[in-house]
Amino acid sequence: MKWVAMKGEGKIAFKIKSRIKWVFLIGLIFSTFSISIHFLLARYTDWGVSEYQSSVTIFSWRPIFQNVDPTANNLLYRRLWGTVRLLEPLHPYANPGKDYAAPIGETNGFIFVRIRGGFHEIRNSICDAVVISRLLNATLVVPEIQSTTSSKGISSQFKSFAYLYNEDQFIAALAKDVKVVKTLPRILKWTRRKKEIPSFPVAASASPNFYLRHVLPVLSKHSVVELVISDGGALQAVLPPHLEEYQRLRCRVSFHALRFREEVEELANKILNRLRASGRPFIAYEPGMTRESLAYYGCAELFQDVHTELIQHKRSWMIKRGIVKGNLSIDSEEQRLKGLCPLMPEEVGIILRAYGYTSDTIIYISGGEVFGGQKKLIPLHAMFDNVVDRTSLSAPWEFNKLYGREASIDDKIPMAPPVKQEVKVDTWKTAGPRPRPLPPPPARPKSYNIEGWWGWVAESNKEPESTVIELRTNAHKLLWEAVDYRVCVEADVFVPGFDRDGKGHPNFASLVMGHRLYQFAASKTFRFDRKAVASMLDEIREHSYQANHTWIASIRRHLRKSLIDELTKESNSSKQQYFLSFPVPECSCIRKSSPERSPHSSSSSASPELPAFLGKTRSCPAWMESHMTDEQKDKESEEELDEDDSASLGLFLQQSNNQEAGDGETNSKEETPMEDNEEAEAGER
Repeated sequence: MKWVAMKGEGKIAFKIKSRIKWVFLIGLIFSTFSISIHFLLARYTDWGVSEYQSSVTIFSWRPIFQNVDPTANNLLYRRLWGTVRLLEPLHPYANPGKDYAAPIGETNGFIFVRIRGGFHEIRNSICDAVVISRLLNATLVVPEIQSTTSSKGISSQFKSFAYLYNEDQFIAALAKDVKVVKTLPRILKWTRRKKEIPSFPVAASASPNFYLRHVLPVLSKHSVVELVISDGGALQAVLPPHLEEYQRLRCRVSFHALRFREEVEELANKILNRLRASGRPFIAYEPGMTRESLAYYGCAELFQDVHTELIQHKRSWMIKRGIVKGNLSIDSEEQRLKGLCPLMPEEVGIILRAYGYTSDTIIYISGGEVFGGQKKLIPLHAMFDNVVDRTSLSAPWEFNKLYGREASIDDKIPMAPPVKQEVKVDTWKTAGPRPRPLPPPPARPKSYNIEGWWGWVAESNKEPESTVIELRTNAHKLLWEAVDYRVCVEADVFVPGFDRDGKGHPNFASLVMGHRLYQFAASKTFRFDRKAVASMLDEIREHSYQANHTWIASIRRHLRKSLIDELTKESNSSKQQYFLSFPVPECSCIRKSSPERSPHSSSSSASPELPAFLGKTRSCPAWMESHMTDEQKDKESEEELDEDDSASLGLFLQQSNNQEAGDGETNSKEETPMEDNEEAEAGER
């Protein structure tokens, strides 16, 4: 009887356990389903997107903050992140004058433009095309960007101009300046297909008279002309004084009409929100280290191994085509001391730390390429904990949305038919001993499709043609740089490593600096005098991470002065090539009313303290003055703050791993942020 009872109890217990298992399994399934739905909502709904944007911890970057969050009222905070007071009266104003008339109904014909080049060249060329259309009273066809249309495998959803910019915004914003259409009329389309349209390859230095004397008669006769722009522009940068309205038109095109397409703007805003989610300001750093620019200026010896060979190979290619006039071999160290080579990321990191930026400062790395690879950024990562870029602040699916539906490259590559080998088993078994080993198998065909693989340098003097993957990547780089452009313009501080491209012209960084000078003139934008900086860095070459007080003070003094002094140099250099790299004073105005300022501030256009490069700047109109609120500024000058800073010796000792154990107590004292000492001394004054 006991055995029967125990058996019955065992069955009941087994049934209960089975039910518990089923309940647990069903609960697990529902939980998994609920979590999946949650992630789908977070990714594809408006509510989820807002939550998704505000979080940065789901990406590869998790911010590390070691110091107390500084406040905007802190004197040190204003020195590091504050505005340049001398430029505070300067405001963007590119509106046309009273004598500027709207375009008439009937034009002289159509101008069709084909543009070749990188991001900054495309943007500058579009602005020139609009100005030329206005000059000739012509209808502008939305320009065709060859860098994208010639690439294979990109999404058919976006064509040419619309791949990068918003067409409708472009047309609507210029309605009062130039008549713009999306395509040529049907009759002229057929003429273009037969290549019967007159074509003009134009240079960036072309004068307005060239278009009035040579292009306008042809336009009036044929009703259409084609302009081929490949040098980053089609019109000289500095125009005569009587054509100042055309300079302001350039500003309206670049800073108002040229908006990126919706997907690019959306991703750029997401990255900006994630950078600012912590409530701290950030630095945008553009290295400017491209293979073309390094080859043009002869900076090959700054690198090692295969990278030096690649730069020399590109320089040889430039010499053969007349882009570079000079010898193939050139002293890179001499070029560096002349300020003709980019500042390395390590050098930029040392300068920023010397200026006072702490190790937990957020630094955003922009640009489509850092030649030399990520290893060149290792020292910068060692000095700053929060070094990020677009890949660490976005998910892969977000960039896939940016690219659109692209054709599979694998499907377009013809595969060789498999070779059937006849296996002679009987002959193999009956064969005697072989007199020698079998010959080695034939070498496999080499492929250089992987970005960063440069094996051809050691085997051939001829660079292989671009593959489909490389063409697609070149198109993607335009989108990457568009996102970076937005982030750099909106950054609290911008630091350019180099301001020249592979043709000796202003580059991406110059375009960013010009946009910031127009939109946020007083924002902090460091313009290094690379010649002076290279000389100062050589002074501490043997102890770069243990700089003394005198050297740190000299660096700070130099950077503070460069905020204004280098603007004068740029007005005489960069502006002569690209007007958009320095669009003042033509596209700016000076506010009349201003609060009581420090000795280094200015309140009116007549003030002798305004920089010389501003020239005769217009006064802001009354309607702008009414919208400008005056804020009382502290009378402490930046110069006094910089001069009185007390910098501890061994600024970068916390980055060194080679200190002796007995120095531990000393290091702990030296790691105390300099800001504490500076703030205390400023308070005592």
